[in-house]
Amino acid sequence: MNIKRCGSFRPFPFTLTLVLLLTLGARCTDAQYVSSDTYTRYELLAPETHQFRIYYEVTETRPGARFHFNPIREGSEASDESVIDPASGKPLKFEVVSGAAASADAPGERLNPNSKYLKVYLAHPVPAAGEYRLVIWKTYKDEKSYYAEGDTIVFKRPLSIPRNSVVLPPGYEVVSSSVATQVITEPDGRLKLAFVNPGSGGALEVNIRARKLKGK
Repeated sequence: MNIKRCGSFRPFPFTLTLVLLLTLGARCTDAQYVSSDTYTRYELLAPETHQFRIYYEVTETRPGARFHFNPIREGSEASDESVIDPASGKPLKFEVVSGAAASADAPGERLNPNSKYLKVYLAHPVPAAGEYRLVIWKTYKDEKSYYAEGDTIVFKRPLSIPRNSVVLPPGYEVVSSSVATQVITEPDGRLKLAFVNPGSGGALEVNIRARKLKGK
């Protein structure tokens, strides 16, 4: 979803009006490609595996871009990746590349040369004033982010995406959450914690604890 806000307009003397229109026009051009609809869903698998399945919706907005780069977080072991073009329903080609290689294909982007990235080949370049929606699936194994502590499981991870949800394993109930969240029962009975990151680019420190219901 592209957001374009130019504000309201009131009559001014001609010269001042012209200056304001030019300034607002420049600002609207800069804001035209901002996407705020990124969403990530974390499905916690069996606690002893330290794994969680990630569903990631993102919009590539760089005009002319032929690739999208999705970072593989340091400390996480990625597997079972796939990328879908939701407009066509078809899979997209991808490969794992170094941060240095990713930077060469995305000049001007702030990519970490010491990280690894999924390099996704888009079916067509991003059009001017347009966007390209993607769905990425992957499984992470991360013992520091997802682990058991006595009879409690812990999902502890900084998240910078605007919209997120964490789905507990079957038969688990919420003990505590460090963030304000909406708890929703999934069709299969699992509990989903849905929340937003109200910050502007900063990470939300998420710490969710849950335990297995008796008899489950």
